Parts: sequence; C-alpha cells; structure tokens
Amino acid sequence: MSKEIEVPELGFIALIHYAWRQLTSMRTALILLMLMGVAAIPGSLIPQRITNQIAVRELFTTNPDLAKWYDRFSLFDVYGSPWFSAIYILLFISLIGCVLPRSVEHYKAMRAQPPVTPKNLSRLEHHQEFAGGAESLDRAALWFKKNRFRVRVEGNSISAEKGFVRETGNLLFHLSLILILVGVSFGSLFGMRGEAIINVGERFVNVATSYDSVSFGKLTGEKSLPTFEIKLDKFLGEYDPVTNAPKDYTAWVTITDNGSTYKKVIKVNKPLTFGNTRVYLQANGYSPVVTVRDSEGNVALQGPIPFLPQDGNLRSIGSIKVPDAQPQIGFVSSFVPTNARTSDQGAVSIFPELLDPKLLFSIWKGDLGLDSGIPQSVYRIDTSQLEKVGLGSVKPGETFTYPEGSITLETVVPWVNLQFVDDPGKSYALIGAILAILGLLSSLYGRRRRIWVRTISAGVEVAGLAKNSAPGLDVEIENFVSAIKGEK
Repeated sequence: MSKEIEVPELGFIALIHYAWRQLTSMRTALILLMLMGVAAIPGSLIPQRITNQIAVRELFTTNPDLAKWYDRFSLFDVYGSPWFSAIYILLFISLIGCVLPRSVEHYKAMRAQPPVTPKNLSRLEHHQEFAGGAESLDRAALWFKKNRFRVRVEGNSISAEKGFVRETGNLLFHLSLILILVGVSFGSLFGMRGEAIINVGERFVNVATSYDSVSFGKLTGEKSLPTFEIKLDKFLGEYDPVTNAPKDYTAWVTITDNGSTYKKVIKVNKPLTFGNTRVYLQANGYSPVVTVRDSEGNVALQGPIPFLPQDGNLRSIGSIKVPDAQPQIGFVSSFVPTNARTSDQGAVSIFPELLDPKLLFSIWKGDLGLDSGIPQSVYRIDTSQLEKVGLGSVKPGETFTYPEGSITLETVVPWVNLQFVDDPGKSYALIGAILAILGLLSSLYGRRRRIWVRTISAGVEVAGLAKNSAPGLDVEIENFVSAIKGEK
C-alpha cells in the first residue's frame, strides 16, 4: 500500500505571507482596478446625496422600497461608501506591494554588469562567424559606446546590453498610478467643492452659508475656507446674431482678500485663484427683480429671483415664493429675455439677450411648505395643496394686481453661477497622468536586447538575444557586424 503524505497546515505567519503575495500580485491589482471601475458605475446612474439631495428625496417619495435598499448599500454615497473605500485602499496597497519591490530589483539590475558571454553562442539568435581578430573587439567596443550599450569586457569577449527603458517605462506607469491615487485621496480628504449663484451687484462672502451647495473632504470643514469676498460688478454675454450661439462670457468682479481690494475679470477658461482655491465661471441666466405687495399695500417680498435657463435662448423657469404674505403666495413663473409667441409652445425666447423681456406666471395661495423641514427646489412649487388665484404677465416697470395683492417687475439683472474648487491633490494627479503616459510610451517602444562578441581560433563570432522577442534585433546585428568588419 502506498504511504499517505501528510501536508502540514499553514501557520499564521505563513498564511499572512501567502495572503500578502496574492494581494500584491499584478493579477490582483488588475482585478481590483476593474472592480473600482465597475463600482463607480452606480455613482453615475443613481443620484448622490453630495450633489443632488432633492433627487434622492424624490426617489424616497416615488419608490421608497427601492430607495431603502439603495440606502442600505450606500448607493446614494458611492464614493464615500465602505465597500468602494475598501476596493480603493486594497488597490493602493496592491500597487505599492507589487511595484516597489520590482522597482528595487530593476534598479539593481540596471546597476549590475551585463551577463557574461555564454559558452555556446551558436545556440542564440542571429549567430554569425567571420574572419577577424583583436581589432574587431576594438571596433565592437567603439560601436557599443556610440550606441549607448552597457558593456562588460572579459578576456577575449564583450557582453553588451541595452533597452532598460522598456521595463523602466512599465514601472514608471504603475508608479504613476500610485501617484494618481495619492492625488485623488488628497482631494477626497482635504478638498472642497461648492457652487453659488450671484446676481449682478451682489457680494459673495466665502463662508459655508453663502454657498448654494458645498461639500468638504473627510478631514476638512468650514474652518478651512480662506477669507475673501467677491462682488459681481458686471456680466456680459455675447451672442452671434445669426445663430444665437454664445461667443464669449465675461464677468467683472471686485475682490477683497487679506485686507486688499482689487478688480479682476473672469472668463470661462480664465478662473480666479485664491491659494489652492479656484473660482470658475460655470453658467449664467437672469434674475427678475420683483416687488410683491399684500392686499394692504405692504411690501411682502422685494429683490432679484434667479430663474433656471431651459434652452440656448435662455427661456427660464422659476418660482417666486412669498411666505410673509397672508395667506402665503407662490408664483409658478417663466421668463423670456426676448419675447415671442408660438401657437404650440406659447411664450418663447428667440434671442438670449434682454431685447424684449417678459415675466409670465400663475398665482397660487396656501401653505408653501417652507416650514416643513423637507428640502425643496427653489425653482419649483408643489401646487398639489394650493389654490390657484389667477394668471398674469408683466414687463419691466409694469404691475399686475390680483385680489390678495400685486406684483411689479422692477427690472432684470444677470446672474452667474460660480464654482469654487479646492483640490490639493490635483497637482499630484496631473503629474502622475503625464508620467503614466510617458511610461506607457517608453514601455511600448523600448526594446531590451543583448549582444555578445568573442574572438575564437577561426575568427570572430557574434550572437544576440531580444527579450520578449522584440523586433529589430536582426537589423541591429547586421549593422554591428558591418561596423566590426570595418565596412561602415
């Protein structure tokens, strides 16, 4: 009978060592990279709390069962979820454990001498023998030096090696991925992103309450905001009179920063910079400046109301909410900067500039739900529990009167949407991306090869070896042989 072989169980240290080898293998790194790409898909398909809380709330209202499951698996906050963070951290560790040891070994190989000349060169690629002597080795040494080979001279033979740039580029590509991950991590931990709509003539103070939406990194908060103010003095949008297409957007602002005041110009591709914070000109529209009075003639609301553009001609929708009126009044409104009328769409805008502005609205009264604690869009009003009062429209300077009061369109001012971005890791990510491209190109076009030459009793013999069967070695051998023969 055959004797059974007992395989000893792995101890704790051996098990840890095995798990580490599996985690730091290139196959695992590629699998984790693919998993991170797949895991990011729900963040694009499902509304995220950090960017669109209203859409998340609407999903809880329309489909509460599905929303509960989404919330249970952190699908409303994909990039901050434990499972996405786990994939991200494992990928980071896997790349470091895989690439750093290889980089050390590669550095040692670059510093080491080329391998000694094999005893039997005839078994290697492109082996040749021809007449020659010691002068052939001298010519070979000069050719190697001219073509930047690393050489090793031993007695009657020379070993030469070239093409470490291929492996260097491969390692540089993977090290650059680590640098990109570091940059993304810095942005996620210490970054900030916010948006604010500012009307012409208004001032923005850089505090958290001034933002329409703002999100901070995991290790930062409101106290990290730099102190500055921006006053929007003027905004001008230029449009092609034939195609209505935008030609240029320009915002003139006054900056107050660290006690000094100065003026700047913001364009779409010309942001403001405050340290690591950049301020971008994102979008624009119009804010009707209205005065709403109650039935006794008292002012219940006065000021600009931003409207949301719906097309290239800046036809916009908005809501005017008057919670201080008795009863509360809401205007479901639309605004057209250049008024025209069609039979199928009603009022439309035929040009983005303020050539013939008009405000159209339906009037509703009742509880607007502003004290319910439930977030709601500033551009819309839920009229399901309200009573309709009437319909109306006004142009600048006109007043529309209804039983509960009146509304006057005083004027119209432009607004701009400014995006504030503080991403301390973007420089690392940019450098990593550039180095990754350079590393990829180097690994694609670099060729590792070795050439040996040795004098024998019959003359000179030459052979070569191309790593990974890289093409071009035959041509290089022919040029080398011609050079040591004295033909070139």
